[in-house]
Amino acid sequence: MRLLTGLRAFHYTARCGSTTAAAIEMGVSQPTVSAQIGALEKQFGVQLFLQIGRKLMTTEFADSLLVITNRLFALEEEAHSMLMEAEGMLRGHLRIGAVGPYNVMPVLAAFQKRHPRIYVSLSVGDSSQIVDRILNYHADLGVLVHDVQDERVESVAYRRQPLVVFAHREHPLARRESLSVHDLHGCEFVGRESGSTTQRVFNQALERAGVRVKQIMEIGSRESIREAVANGIGLGVVSEVAYVDDHRLVPLPIDDLDAATYSHVICLRERMKSRLVMSFLELVHQLRAELEATDRRLPSAELAVRPLAGRAPIEGLGLGTNP
Repeated sequence: MRLLTGLRAFHYTARCGSTTAAAIEMGVSQPTVSAQIGALEKQFGVQLFLQIGRKLMTTEFADSLLVITNRLFALEEEAHSMLMEAEGMLRGHLRIGAVGPYNVMPVLAAFQKRHPRIYVSLSVGDSSQIVDRILNYHADLGVLVHDVQDERVESVAYRRQPLVVFAHREHPLARRESLSVHDLHGCEFVGRESGSTTQRVFNQALERAGVRVKQIMEIGSRESIREAVANGIGLGVVSEVAYVDDHRLVPLPIDDLDAATYSHVICLRERMKSRLVMSFLELVHQLRAELEATDRRLPSAELAVRPLAGRAPIEGLGLGTNP
């Protein structure tokens, strides 16, 4: 058996969680995948999987091997993209993870117009899940609302997102034409979980202003918070791009609320030269420049790529180290 054949069967089984799912991904039969894994284990005297109930679990040795096969087949995908590009149009499969649709969808729409033959798959999860997918080679790029302090990861700030406090249209504050952050003192809020970047930034802004509010409910999604507020359960807060107009709701005109998150696009530093990854980052850089040109609230220093010691500028992207 050719080594690469067995490694491919192992790789997709480990990533997909079953030989059946791996077979679908590879375009072969499930018995073929099982036979290739069995032959690999027999040839080298190793155990790659443990059967626990109906689940396949990787062994400690397999986890180490997967790190290598992730790199191996990422390079294979890059080589395939390079060959397709020789035909005059970039092709391939780009895997993106995001914490929600609001930041990533405008970029994906522009990207699809520019590169219609690149197939994009999008997975949604919380920040830690997206970072894990990047580190484990399960995603090529991630879109978060915070920076990632990990030397393995490149983090590119994309846009500033002011926070919006909103209320049910019958809430007493909804009738006011102008508000101060101090008008929120003592108000009841529906909040996000403690790990939410939006919640953390909002709490910090309240603390700076010496304002205390009452969180009466904790909800794990923006959509659920919107419905809670629409049903009269306290006030809510989201980033400006995530606020959805609703006849039941009113954004509050708080003039002095100094709170914003910053969406970031992340990828593994070692994959920066991948043609698919580079094409996406080039677009992000262009869209960021357009936002800077139309919105003076986005200081260029705040939208710089996070400096990394000793990093050389990236040719063709204009995303080198900033002072």
